Amino acid sequence: MRILVLGAAGMVGRRLIDRLLAEGTIAGQAIDVIDAVDVIAAEIPATGRITIDVKASDVSDPDEITALIDKRPDIIFHLAAIVSGEAEADFEKGYRINQAGMSHLLEAIRAKGGNYRPRLVFTSSIAVFGAPFEEPIGDTFLMAPLTSYGTQKAICELLLNDYSRKGFVDGVGIRLPTIVVRPGKPNKAASSFFSGIIREPLAGQEAILPVADDVRHWVASPSAAIGFLMHAATMDTERLGARRCLTMPGLSVTIAEMIEALRMVAGDEVAGRIRREPDAVIEKIVAGWPRDFAADRALQAGFTADPDFASIIKAHIADEKQRVAQAGA
Repeated sequence: MRILVLGAAGMVGRRLIDRLLAEGTIAGQAIDVIDAVDVIAAEIPATGRITIDVKASDVSDPDEITALIDKRPDIIFHLAAIVSGEAEADFEKGYRINQAGMSHLLEAIRAKGGNYRPRLVFTSSIAVFGAPFEEPIGDTFLMAPLTSYGTQKAICELLLNDYSRKGFVDGVGIRLPTIVVRPGKPNKAASSFFSGIIREPLAGQEAILPVADDVRHWVASPSAAIGFLMHAATMDTERLGARRCLTMPGLSVTIAEMIEALRMVAGDEVAGRIRREPDAVIEKIVAGWPRDFAADRALQAGFTADPDFASIIKAHIADEKQRVAQAGA
C-alpha cells in the first residue's frame, strides 16, 4: 500500500508518519511506501521495510500535484494548509494554498479515471462555523465562517462532498478542534497562544495570554488528532452518506480552566509564568470562533476524545521527556 501525506513536515504530519511507521500496516494491509510531501522537505529518518519518499513540493502547483497522484497512492492525508492568522493576513496566499490546492488535488485524482478511487482524509477546521452560535453546536448547524481561513476550509468541504458523491474519491473530512499542546515554537495561527500558555510555562518561560480568562474554546490533544486521522483512513464511509465531513469530539474548556489544570499538574510557580497582555486583533478573531460542540455523528462513527485537560498536559510532559531522552541518546 502507498500512502501520500501532504503537510508531512508539520507537527501533525510528523506524528502521523511516526504512527504509520510504528504500526507498519493500515486497514489490514502492509504499508510499502509513504510519500512525505511539504513545502519544505520533512526530516524523517530512514526506516527498514517501509520506503519513505521525502519531497519538497507546493500543493498550489497543479503539475506537482499531478506527479504525486500519478504514483496512485491508496490513501491520501491532506494536512497542508496556511494557518488561520496567516490566511487572514495574506488573502491571496490563503486561497492559493488552502482552496486552490484542494481543487488541484481533487482534479488530479478525477483525471486518473478508471477504477482509481483513493481514500482522501482532509483536515478541515471548526473555523467553518461563525457566530452567532447555538451551544452546543450540533451536526446540522450552518457553515457560515467569519474568516478567510474558515471560508477556504468550508469550500474544500463542499468540494470533498461533491467529488465523493460523484465517485471520484472516497473522502472523509475531519473538523479538528484546536490542537494543544503543540510542541516546539509558536506558529502564525491565531490560536497559537492556547498551546503557548501551557508549553512555555512548563519549559520555564513566560507566556503571553492575549485574551480574557473566560474565553472558552474547543480543543484536543496531538494524540487524539492522530487517532482521528487513522480512524478516518480506515472507517466504513458508507455510514456517512453524502455528508462526508464531521466535527471531531473534543473538550470545551475556558482559559481559566486550562490554567487551573496546569496549576494542578505542575504547581503555582509554573502557572504564575503566564502574563496577561490583551491583543485586540486576536480577541476579535477568537470572539468569532465556536466554543462547544455536540459531535454526535463523529462519536457514533467511532471517533474518541481526550478524557480531560489535565490528561492533555500530562501527555505533553511525557512527550517532552521522551523527546529529550531521544535527543540525548
